[in-house]
Amino acid sequence: MNVKHPLTLLGDISPADFMKNYWQRKPLLVRQAIPNFSPLLSRSALFDLAGQPDVESRLVMGENSGQRAWQMQRGPFKRKAIPKLTERDWTLLVQGVDLHDDGVSALMQQFRFIPDARIDDVMISYASDGGGVGPHFDSYDVFLLQAHGQRRWRIGRQKDLSLQPDLPLKILANFKPEHDWVLNPGDMLYLPPRYAHDGVALGECMTYSIGFRVPQMGDLARELLVRMSEEAEDAVGTDLYQDAKQPAVQNAAAIPEGLADFAKSALQRALKDPHALARALGEYLTEPKANVWFEGGEAPRKIKAVALDRRSRMMYDKHHIFLNGESWRAAGADARLMRLLADQRMLTSEDLKGASTQALALLRDWCEDGWLKVSA
Repeated sequence: MNVKHPLTLLGDISPADFMKNYWQRKPLLVRQAIPNFSPLLSRSALFDLAGQPDVESRLVMGENSGQRAWQMQRGPFKRKAIPKLTERDWTLLVQGVDLHDDGVSALMQQFRFIPDARIDDVMISYASDGGGVGPHFDSYDVFLLQAHGQRRWRIGRQKDLSLQPDLPLKILANFKPEHDWVLNPGDMLYLPPRYAHDGVALGECMTYSIGFRVPQMGDLARELLVRMSEEAEDAVGTDLYQDAKQPAVQNAAAIPEGLADFAKSALQRALKDPHALARALGEYLTEPKANVWFEGGEAPRKIKAVALDRRSRMMYDKHHIFLNGESWRAAGADARLMRLLADQRMLTSEDLKGASTQALALLRDWCEDGWLKVSA
């Protein structure tokens, strides 16, 4: 992708300009970001997805002009549990639809001017007339693409982030919108983190939310330390603490300085490998979600072209290739080939010309794991 080339998706703004002037800074409304756009999944197919146990879904019942209190249920949902289409003010939210549909996955690929490490998933919101989830803010960036019908969006920079008490949803108590827009199919609204917004369906509507991962520092540190600890014994060894020179003590509860030094030395050895943190980070960022399963198969003897399964997460750094929570050291021509696969999410027969025996063997292994699909 030429990041300096204007995109219709961004309102004839280049990805470079968008990232410099809008990303995490201010909203952007794009009329006809995808001209003539229509839903990639039918309403019926979306309802079927919401009934699957490996798909995260939620059903939100709004106040319906004060006739009831806010309600929220988690799926899976049998079809009869979903309200009638004629009933007002309800919303069905289906998460991670890109994992289940090639068309939705391809839609998400249009946003790869943003690093894969940040892209999360596509959520589809189906709402009846008046449906929504109330005024709220998200901790992550989001693109809101109108797929069907109309939705009214009110947004604002909200300083008062206090919430209404005793509700199943995080709804702002004192929402003060600054802009008011109606989006039609193909229109798209970008919102940076913590920008308050309230979307209400004007008749039956469907909205696609392209959301992004936001690692929290404490959670990230804990995850990386856990992953690095799994390699600690290999890096540190199995030396036992010895204290042959330990004198008798009067204060038995005091931790011996020798033991503290031993612990410090153990930690320093564990962190001595300069690539340990990089491996842990790459494996964490490419770890499939808990509800993702791959079906393995037999790889062909000769691989002509391959493509990553839509559920596969592949990234790289200067020294490693990462795929679905695993890592490999890579250098030279093999590294360039695997980076090309990560960036293109496919390799053509031309790309595979001259591939090493080791690289082809690894591709076959990934095909057998179900991470790669053989292309025609």
